Amino acid sequence: MEAEPQVSITASAIIPLALPKGAEKLCELCQREARLQCSKCRVTFYCDAEHQQADWVGIHKRICQLLVPIRTQTLHSLQQTSHIETQIKKAELIEICRLVAQSKLSEGKHQEALPAATCCLRFSIDIHGPNTVQLVPAYLLLAEANMGLGDLNLVAEFLSQAEWAVLKSPKCGLAICQKLHRSLGRLHVVTGDLEAALRNFANDIYFATEEYGLDSIVTAAGYFLMADVFAKQGKMPIVHSLYSEVARIWHCHLTKLLETRTQSIQNPLLDSIYADKAQRVEVDEMLRTILEFEQKDSRKDRAQIAQVAHCLAMLWFLGGDFLKAQGFGSTALLASQLIPDHDLTEPIQALLQLVKIPHTVPHTGSE
Repeated sequence: MEAEPQVSITASAIIPLALPKGAEKLCELCQREARLQCSKCRVTFYCDAEHQQADWVGIHKRICQLLVPIRTQTLHSLQQTSHIETQIKKAELIEICRLVAQSKLSEGKHQEALPAATCCLRFSIDIHGPNTVQLVPAYLLLAEANMGLGDLNLVAEFLSQAEWAVLKSPKCGLAICQKLHRSLGRLHVVTGDLEAALRNFANDIYFATEEYGLDSIVTAAGYFLMADVFAKQGKMPIVHSLYSEVARIWHCHLTKLLETRTQSIQNPLLDSIYADKAQRVEVDEMLRTILEFEQKDSRKDRAQIAQVAHCLAMLWFLGGDFLKAQGFGSTALLASQLIPDHDLTEPIQALLQLVKIPHTVPHTGSE
């Protein structure tokens, strides 16, 4: 005898007789026959409790009630609500799902990101149709989530669909092209095709430069990824050159943010960026990699060490972690003092003074 579906607090069993004749309900996540429904919205269905819980944690609790007016449209409601208004509601859902998926990916929660990314793709197809360039952001989210889960076949499939959509759209935006090539480059690194990875990262940098400029931190990330490939090939002089460019860009960026912070009591831009722990950790890992590379290099480029350590000190000062800021600041000062009249010595000393009296400078993101 077939076991009854396990029902959670937010789900209930489907009563077949309550459904319209011939209506078949499919699981929100896997599209198999559904046996449960969300007990809150009653318009979303699941094959089992595991998928219901996964969807609830991943995205459904955020959009549960937003789905009701879209999925319960009758002839009367269609007369009251225009097609354009319905499309606007769906577009809002797409943006919510995209932001939730991106947030979970930045936190390393790849499994939890899947429901939001899947929902983003589903509504994107609903609005724009299949094989359109508007689906590319959702494909890239799904590719990144599956990359984190180690399912390279699915990654390749989603990126192939994204690439095909971009090829069919000559007027595709530069930002989309940049993100696509970055994702393709990362896939080729994992599969070991380093030459293909370099080609895609080169395109990533080109489109990032065109869209955001030469000194953008988006462009810097492309340089960093390319440097990693050259490191795998043992081409260390090229790695050093690329790391130098990454350090230069980040130093300019963080210096400007630090100047703004010390001159302004409140800065919403800083608050939104540096209150994000996941983003700080990602930048920290990149800069630490460069610092470790320079410290182990036989040439011991003191200027480069001072610059990168200063970047890390500024990053964590802006993030509110004064202990880390002091540690990296001390490393930066030591390196700069070994260079006669080095131009970073004074800014590093000034930052260390701020670290000693943090109460004089507003901060966010303390941990």
